[in-house]
Amino acid sequence: MASRPRTLRELQQSGYRPRSVKDEMRANLIARLRAGDRLFPGVVGYEYTVEPQIVNAILSRHDFILLGLRGQAKTRLLRALSSFLDEAIAAVAGCPLHSDPYRPLTHHAKALLDTHGDETPIEWVSREARYQEKLATPDVTIADLIGDIDPIKAATLRLDYSDERVIHYGIIPRTNRGIFAINELPDLQPRIQVGLLNILEEKDFQVRGFPVRMPLDIVMVFSANPEDYTNRGNIITRSATASIRRS
Repeated sequence: MASRPRTLRELQQSGYRPRSVKDEMRANLIARLRAGDRLFPGVVGYEYTVEPQIVNAILSRHDFILLGLRGQAKTRLLRALSSFLDEAIAAVAGCPLHSDPYRPLTHHAKALLDTHGDETPIEWVSREARYQEKLATPDVTIADLIGDIDPIKAATLRLDYSDERVIHYGIIPRTNRGIFAINELPDLQPRIQVGLLNILEEKDFQVRGFPVRMPLDIVMVFSANPEDYTNRGNIITRSATASIRRS
């Protein structure tokens, strides 16, 4: 850890080149397959059923959902995905969204690079810190997942609500350059599920309709129990999105 670059200049001199999360997972999976290593240690019985499907999803750079009854190791499989991430990635120090030093995402990262240039401090984010999960419950809000405007910060800094600096980021943006998992997806309100479609399809997000757009580099995975479709909720598909937005 001590030998890793600590400034932008050192990072450039080291030859470090970032890659997208899906490219990263794909490359590491291929290396594991070639080495003959177990892909999901501790999970037994899925070697010829579930695991090949997960492998195909990662190789195809897809987001995906695991369907199964309780106790079938869905969450354990999702958590094991972090092992396909690099040991650590370089990020602009202090950036809440782990900005790539070569492609700053937030105002904080851009200001730091403008101020310090090649001496911009770099931090290393471990693979464990790049996996986050959320249990879907009816009380989860779009602010929890994506973010919201902080009126106190806006008033204190005398900034307009459309300014990025007044955003309190939710858990999904804070997982930028990582893996975000939602367990028990049918329990999530339909309108919240629709709010996630833009991240899945366009890889960006907006907060309260203000024109703050940030392209996120994130892998989104989900788990669901088919029994929950009728007992507690359902999974919203793209075809259902239009009718929900009109209601």
